[in-house]
Amino acid sequence: MILLAVNDVTKHFGPEPVLAGVSFEVRPGERIGLVGPNGTGKSTLLKILIGREDAQGGDVTPHATARVEMLEQQPDFAPGQTVWDEAARGLADLTNLSREAEQVAALLAETSDPAEHDRLAARFDRLQTELHRRDGYVIDHRIERVLDGLGFARASFRQPVAQLSGGQQNRLLLARTLLTAPDVMLLDEPSNHLDIEATEWLEEYLRGCPHAIILVSHDRYFLDRVTNRTLELFHGTVESYTGGYTAYRRQQQERIVVARRTFELQQQEIARLEDFVRRNKYGQKHAQAEDRRKRLERMERVDPPREIPTPTFAFPEVTRSGDIVLRVEHLSKAYDAPLIDDLSFDVLRGQRWGIVGPNGSGKSTLLGCLVGDVAPDAGNVIIGTGVEMAYYDQHLRLLDDDTETVEAVHPGVGDCTLQQRRDLLGRFGITGDMVFQRVSTLSGGERSRAALARLAATAANLLILDEPTNHLDLWAREALETALRKFQGTLIFVSHDRYFLNRMADHLLVWEADRWRVIEGNYDTYHALAEARRIGGAPPQRDTGNDRAAQASAAKKPSAAKSTNDKSSSGKATSGKASSDTRRKRRFPYRKVADIEADIFDREQRLEELHAAFAEPDTHRDGDRVRGIQREIDQLKDALAELYEHWEEASELN
Repeated sequence: MILLAVNDVTKHFGPEPVLAGVSFEVRPGERIGLVGPNGTGKSTLLKILIGREDAQGGDVTPHATARVEMLEQQPDFAPGQTVWDEAARGLADLTNLSREAEQVAALLAETSDPAEHDRLAARFDRLQTELHRRDGYVIDHRIERVLDGLGFARASFRQPVAQLSGGQQNRLLLARTLLTAPDVMLLDEPSNHLDIEATEWLEEYLRGCPHAIILVSHDRYFLDRVTNRTLELFHGTVESYTGGYTAYRRQQQERIVVARRTFELQQQEIARLEDFVRRNKYGQKHAQAEDRRKRLERMERVDPPREIPTPTFAFPEVTRSGDIVLRVEHLSKAYDAPLIDDLSFDVLRGQRWGIVGPNGSGKSTLLGCLVGDVAPDAGNVIIGTGVEMAYYDQHLRLLDDDTETVEAVHPGVGDCTLQQRRDLLGRFGITGDMVFQRVSTLSGGERSRAALARLAATAANLLILDEPTNHLDLWAREALETALRKFQGTLIFVSHDRYFLNRMADHLLVWEADRWRVIEGNYDTYHALAEARRIGGAPPQRDTGNDRAAQASAAKKPSAAKSTNDKSSSGKATSGKASSDTRRKRRFPYRKVADIEADIFDREQRLEELHAAFAEPDTHRDGDRVRGIQREIDQLKDALAELYEHWEEASELN
C-alpha cells in the first residue's frame, strides 16, 4: 500500500531549481531520514508534502484514507491554554469520539422505544469498537506518557503555555504532533530543544510507531536509531538508500566508487574514439573514423558521480601548555536552586572533556564559570601554565551582526591581515564574496562556521565549546570532528550530539541523580555503565566496534570497569590517577581511548567491506583476489584482537 506518492516535483526560488524532479513513494512502517546539506530544500519539500507550499511541477498524491501531519515550527497556541490542553489537542478526534459515546450511552438509558434503543445500541457498539481499536479509553495515560517522555514535570501539566520558554513550547508542539498519530508523520528536526534523555525516549517512541515517518535531522545517532530508509536530497533530486545513517554512508561511498569508475572508463573510451576520428578523418581509414564518430553521437553519456562535497575545517598548530590545563576546586553556584555544589576535577593537557546533562542542569553555567563570565559562589577555577583559552558560545554572541564576516572573525589581539582572515574563513567553507557579507545575512550554519573560524584565529590551546555542532549539517559536523581530532590542544565542550561525544570525548562530566559524575571514556562507555548499574550486570551487547570493546572490557573486569571509569561521590566529582601500586603495568604504549576506538571503527568498517566483496560471485572467479581478500581479513582480525586488548588497558590505566 502506498500512503504517499511523490512524482517529479519541481520548485524554483529565482533561476536556480531547489527541487528538480523529486520522486519517491512512502509505505506503511517506513521511517525515512531525509538528509542533505543545509540549503538543499529539505524543509521546502516537507512543506510541499503537507500542502503548505505549492510545487511548480509534478504532484503529491496521498492515499485516499491517509492522514498526513507535520510538526509545527511556530507555536500557534490559543490564549489561556495549559500544557495539558495543548497536548490533548493531538487527540481531539478521540476526545470527540469518547464524548459522543457518553452522549449515546445517556440516550440509551433514557429511551423506552425498542426501535430507538436498538438503533442507539448499534451506534454505541460501533463507537466502542472504534475507541478500543484506537486506545480511546486511555487518553489521559497517553498524554501523560508523552509529556513525561519529553521532559515535562507533572507540576507543569496545568501551567499556562504563555509561561513556557521557547524550547518548552517547541517540545509541546512535538508532543501534540506525536499524539495526533497520523498515517504519515513529517518531523523537521524533532530532537532540537531535547536533552539526551528526552531524545532517547523519542527514539524508542518512534521505533514503536506503526505509522510512516519522514524526518529531517542532523543527529546521526538519532537517524541510526530511528530510520530504516534514507533519502538523500542533493542538486534537486533524491536518491534512496536502505537503512539508517551509517548504512546510507556506506552505500553512498560504494555507489560513488562504482559511478566514478564507470564515468572514468567511459571518458577513456570517448577520448580513444575522438583521437581515432581526429587522426583518420581524411585518411584511408575515413570510413572507420566516420563509424566511430556516429558511435560517439549515439553514446549515452554517463554523468560524473553524484558527490556531496565535505568542507575542510582546520585549526592551527598551538603552543604546548603545562600538564595541568585547568583545575576546578570545590566550585559551587546557585540561582533559585544549587546548580553546582562542591565540584572538583582536573583537566590534563590533550584531554577531551564532554559535559552531559539534562536541560537546566547547569552545563552552560559551568562553562561560564570556567571562562570567567559567571562568578561562582564558592571555589576556584585555576588556569594552568601556558594556557591560552578561547570560547565558542552556542548563541554566537561573539560575532557582531553589523560587521562584515571577514572583520567579525578578527581575534582582537595580534596581527591578522585581511588575506589571513580570508584564508581562515576559506578553511571553514566561507569563500568568495560571502566573506564581505554582514554577519546578520548569513544562515545559521554559515554563522556557526564563521564563529569556528574566529575561534581558530586565536590559536588558543584550550578550546571551550558550547554546543559546537548546532546549525551544522551532517557533512560540516564530520569536518569539525576531523579538524578537532587533529587539534593538538585540550577540549572542554557541552554537547547533546551523542555521535560527536563518541568521536571526541575521552572523559565525560555527567549530571546524574543530582550530582556530577566523571566517566573516563565516551558516550557509549557511559551508556554501558549506566545500563550495567540499571540491570545489575555487565553492559549489554551492541553492534559497533566501540561498544564491543567496552563490553569486552566490562565483561572481563566488571569491578575494575566500575572503579576506573565511573568516579563519583555525593555532591562531588573528581578525576585523578589511581595510585601506581593498584594498577597493572602497561603492555601497550600510551594512546587516547578515543583514538583507539576510531582505529577499531575504521578496521571494522574495512572488514565489513571485505566480507561484502568476498560474497560477490565475480570474486570467486579470480583465485588471486580471493587469497588477497582472505589474507587481509585475517590480518584485520588479528589487528582488531590486539586493539580490543589495547582499548581495555587504556580504559583501565589512562
